[in-house]
Amino acid sequence: MTAILLVGFALLTLWPAYNLALVAFSAGDAATAGRRRRRDAIAPNGNEPLTFWIVVPALNEERVVGRTVAAALALAGPVGTRTRVLVVDDGSDDRTPDVLAAIDHPGLTVLRREFPNARKGKGEALNAAFRAIRDLSLAAGEDPRRVAVGVIDGDGRGSTNLLSEVSRLMRDRGVGAVQVRVRIHNRDRVLGAVQDLEFAAVANAGQLLRDAAGTVGLGGNGQFARLSSLMRLGAAPWSHCLVEDLELGLRMHLGGERIRYTSLAYVKQQGLVDVKRLVRQRTRWAQGNLQCVSYVPRLIASRRIRNHALLEMLYYLLAPWMNAFGTAAVFGLWGYAMWRLVPGHGDTFLIHSWGQLFEVAVVWAAGMTAPGVVWAAVHRVQLRDEKLPTLLKAALAYPFFLMLGLVATWRAIGRQISRRQAWAKTERLAEEPATA
Repeated sequence: MTAILLVGFALLTLWPAYNLALVAFSAGDAATAGRRRRRDAIAPNGNEPLTFWIVVPALNEERVVGRTVAAALALAGPVGTRTRVLVVDDGSDDRTPDVLAAIDHPGLTVLRREFPNARKGKGEALNAAFRAIRDLSLAAGEDPRRVAVGVIDGDGRGSTNLLSEVSRLMRDRGVGAVQVRVRIHNRDRVLGAVQDLEFAAVANAGQLLRDAAGTVGLGGNGQFARLSSLMRLGAAPWSHCLVEDLELGLRMHLGGERIRYTSLAYVKQQGLVDVKRLVRQRTRWAQGNLQCVSYVPRLIASRRIRNHALLEMLYYLLAPWMNAFGTAAVFGLWGYAMWRLVPGHGDTFLIHSWGQLFEVAVVWAAGMTAPGVVWAAVHRVQLRDEKLPTLLKAALAYPFFLMLGLVATWRAIGRQISRRQAWAKTERLAEEPATA
């Protein structure tokens, strides 16, 4: 039983300890939020954006795109700035074009992509939007350093202070991009609630830690970059990678761009409330993460990446795969020990009775459940917009949610080995129609 106890002890101490460290960062951020607002609420200094472009990539988004565009057009930045929305209709064959055509607003631009250029991935759709915004901005004589390009997915809704927060952080001329907090708006079911726990609490704390380390990653929803920073990456800042947002962040770090994170503004998105679709989504993310492992040699060789930042990036890129193989080894060890407990299978191995097995299982279960309960408490204290019973259900489901992530990781390994790269987009849930 020694080996299992040692591995269990490592999991029960290191993983909760890591979570507690994240909780500490999250608590510190919440405690100093007001102070930072007052400190950073300085007069415009000529570095902040004057124009905000919000790009909405849309492929068969008839169920949600009306509300998304209306919400994006309603966003307002600081006095003297303007907001424009560009929807990339990437060859939709549903009612998406009709929904967009019904929106009459001077701030809306629709870029329709037809075959054979359409449906070549989200990265290519974003690149088309970038080139259109670049050309329009330069033709109007705008300074690319004072134009911000944000991405809000077809199911996204930004908080009212979104553009003001981006502007606040971009007053630092060294900041090339900003990532905001992500929330889930359909959290009335357990899967939705546990995803909000993941994004709004756990991932938020992780990004706060990365903000301190200078390694913030960009996400699909709520990423904003200076047009000038994107232009330095060429005509195609986004790639064909399955997690084009993560790769963009890595390329910007390698190029010396600083990326900041704020928890004071957010973008809400739909959560997946079907297990099959959730695993498929996480498999795509995991496969994209695996594709980004190819950046490890460049990160190690870069003189722009400091040692502590390099360690954090390596952990972020490699830990999921180490966890997948480590967890498989632990479960294999457990299975073998249980098999040896069955009469006729020889001497017992590590565990010498079913009673001992039960005791170890109880300790493991407690250690795996505790972090979810802690994060539920953090969510409740900091955000105060969810009922405690819902959060407790999400906390109890959190260990199983993590196991689904491990399943997705192993599926991603299989897909990468077999060189399967094609993916169908995530189907949205229907929402009430809306226009701008």
